[in-house]
Amino acid sequence: MLFYLSQELTGEFPIFNLFRYITFRTGGAMITSALIVFLFGPRIISTLRIRQGKGQPIRADGPDTHFAKAGTPTMGGLMILSGVLVSSLLWGNPYNVYVWVVLVVTVGFGLIGLYDDYLKVTKATHRGFSGKARLAIEFAIAAIASIVIMRAGEEPFSSSLAFPFIKDLVVNLGWFFVVFGSLVMVGAGNAVNLTDGLDGLAIVPVMIAAASFGVIAYLSGNAIFADYLQVHFVPGTGELAVICGAVIGAGLGFLWFNAPPAAIFMGDTGSLALGGMIGATAVASKHEIVLAIIGGLFVVEAASVIIQVASFKMTGKRVFRMAPIHHHYEKKGWTESQIVIRFWIISVMLALAGLSTLKLR
Repeated sequence: MLFYLSQELTGEFPIFNLFRYITFRTGGAMITSALIVFLFGPRIISTLRIRQGKGQPIRADGPDTHFAKAGTPTMGGLMILSGVLVSSLLWGNPYNVYVWVVLVVTVGFGLIGLYDDYLKVTKATHRGFSGKARLAIEFAIAAIASIVIMRAGEEPFSSSLAFPFIKDLVVNLGWFFVVFGSLVMVGAGNAVNLTDGLDGLAIVPVMIAAASFGVIAYLSGNAIFADYLQVHFVPGTGELAVICGAVIGAGLGFLWFNAPPAAIFMGDTGSLALGGMIGATAVASKHEIVLAIIGGLFVVEAASVIIQVASFKMTGKRVFRMAPIHHHYEKKGWTESQIVIRFWIISVMLALAGLSTLKLR
């Protein structure tokens, strides 16, 4: 909206020229989304607490410390999505197709998570939406997004996979790019969802990943910076920095209420939406492989579940005391704050490693 006004009013009011700059609008989106969550967060928490009664169900086989969290409301992702959506529409470029693609994936995944949370709360069980049905809808949304991304770019690069560290290595996937892009988005969404198991554990790594991909999207969408760093130029993706900024701001606001002891849980509403958003940004900016580095914590969390399930089905034995892996460390005696802060540190290190790929080519 403000970008549109800048085009209409810059001639009469030069100050509106500021709204043409992505960096300025990214900062504006960050502040706006944070304020929205800060201002409306208490009212949303109060409403959810009243409507949900017992709050998010606690797993009976989980760590004993989690029973003290009984009664904490979930669906906190509504706070995050509100901040992200409003600030992105306010500060983003409405003419940019990538902005709409990422927002559709974010909101679409968020609605799936919202329905899942609703079933868990109303049925008082940690089992919500049917796994197969949920994945089918996620893949449908991600496939449509991948097709739009492929059509929006220049062929054949728009359907290609670029490899970090090797600037000239690009593999054209053709229509298989739709499958690949969908796997990235759905995988990212569910990996973040699995990570969201402790107070503050998921939201900070999400903000770190959003900050990293905000930088990547901005540089990839700028011809001068892309040429200097020898990364592939993807026109238009710079606008995704605005959405990434909105996620950081909303995440800061949410962390205020989610810090131990949490007043509200993110729930699938937030974790699926934010994971899908990061995945869609990675696909649009052609840095899908870098996502596996920057989001390495999410990869490990998801891998621990896969390994645990596969091992138990094949051998009848468990590799971890409990999966995802953060619960394994809880069972080993680590305190919640130890796990959360150490995982944050790992996320920062992985983000720095992922950002280094921009220059090491």
